[in-house]
Amino acid sequence: MSRRDPRVLVYTRTTAYRHDSIPDGVRALTELGEQHGFRVDATERPEDFEGARLRPYDAVVFLSTSGEVLGDTGRAALAAHHADGAGFMGVHAAACTEYDWPYYGELLGARFTGHPPLQKGTVLVEDTAHPATAHLGGAWKVTDEWYDFDRSPRPGVRVLASADESSYTGGSMGADHPLVWCHEYGGGPVFYTALGHSAEAYQDAAFRAHLLGGLRSVLPGAAD
Repeated sequence: MSRRDPRVLVYTRTTAYRHDSIPDGVRALTELGEQHGFRVDATERPEDFEGARLRPYDAVVFLSTSGEVLGDTGRAALAAHHADGAGFMGVHAAACTEYDWPYYGELLGARFTGHPPLQKGTVLVEDTAHPATAHLGGAWKVTDEWYDFDRSPRPGVRVLASADESSYTGGSMGADHPLVWCHEYGGGPVFYTALGHSAEAYQDAAFRAHLLGGLRSVLPGAAD
């Protein structure tokens, strides 16, 4: 894969709940690509994961996908592409995806189990050395759904930020509640953020910088 002209495939297919913010997310990622030197293509077609169609892409982003969104051929192609060194980034409901595919759960690091009502709370930044969190300081107040997961992905991932459950109501994971993390899995880099429920998030400069940093971490060669 060339690092001279990075390309990103943003996948937004849903077979369960569909977020109204998906077009806003696609727009934000496309604009970030235009501003920072990488090309973004968006699709909802599982056929775009078949054959050699993933080959041009340096990274794949699952943006608020939900339910089962790939057939067996697409699953095999995504795993092979990632094993070849391509990056993978999951945003928000990407954790509500492909429950019947064990590989995907390991790739992402944890699976969504539920969330309290949309509300304001505090994200605790644990790692300020990563490009997705370096601009945020120690705490970041946001309005989101505060996803709970089937497990903490520690210690198998590098946790970048966690939820402060004392700052909102309805959290169920306790003191160890990661929201943003990265790791290497199956041959390529992975980044996941649980944030990004609302359309407003994708218009926010701090959240856009968060997405850009996450994407850069799985997309070597993206311009500054």
